[in-house]
Amino acid sequence: MLNLSPYAGFPVCQAGIAGLGPWELVIVLVIVLIVFGAGKLPSIGAAVGQAMKNFKKSSHDEDVSPDKKQE
Repeated sequence: MLNLSPYAGFPVCQAGIAGLGPWELVIVLVIVLIVFGAGKLPSIGAAVGQAMKNFKKSSHDEDVSPDKKQE
């Protein structure tokens, strides 16, 4: 039987990030590039990275702080 799928012969990622496939992610990244411009992307990436770092730090500090209160 002839497979007429556009993905015939190519590995397809069924579970993407947030349910998005690779082509949807490319489209989203192109739109982000158009909206924010190439000059602001490094600063946006740094801000997101710093926010993630602070979130992890605060969630870790929250786990440690009850032990300190008992002492």
